[in-house]
Amino acid sequence: MRTADGEWVVARLRSHGRALFWPTVLLLVVCGGVGFGYGRLPEEWQNLAILGAAALLVLVGCVGPYMRWMARTFTITSERTILRSGVFVRERQDVRHARLEEVTVRRSGLQLLFATGDVLLHSGGSRPAVLRDVSSPKLVAEAIDDLVDDAPVEDWDDDEYDLDSDFPETSIR
Repeated sequence: MRTADGEWVVARLRSHGRALFWPTVLLLVVCGGVGFGYGRLPEEWQNLAILGAAALLVLVGCVGPYMRWMARTFTITSERTILRSGVFVRERQDVRHARLEEVTVRRSGLQLLFATGDVLLHSGGSRPAVLRDVSSPKLVAEAIDDLVDDAPVEDWDDDEYDLDSDFPETSIR
């Protein structure tokens, strides 16, 4: 797919779905608890309180993490990598491939088990941009490395410009 700037979208990624394991377990437990407890209490307001508490638990413990997971995307184009996150306050970070100095993969023990990892994009700033918990991180890093090698160089060369002729000669007294 081609973007408006003439870039090609190479890949669109999300974090691994493992992040939704505990919210799913919570949803199953809440549904089981409501199925077991609703209608057992003598007063109707108590039964409604069970439904209200269940709805609050599902909203905070299941819908919230799902929305955060859906809102975090990584888009790799032919010229840059775009990291987007945030549900109510959107945050966007663009990393130009021409400015990347190093692409590294970091994996923890649990990430090794699930074949996921973090891809760090070092562009000379204070801290690297991180694609967190992506599937096949080595493949993603290799793809970005290939795109970095193909990216046009943005730096200008001193030999290209004759500094003496570009500026008029002046004297300071």
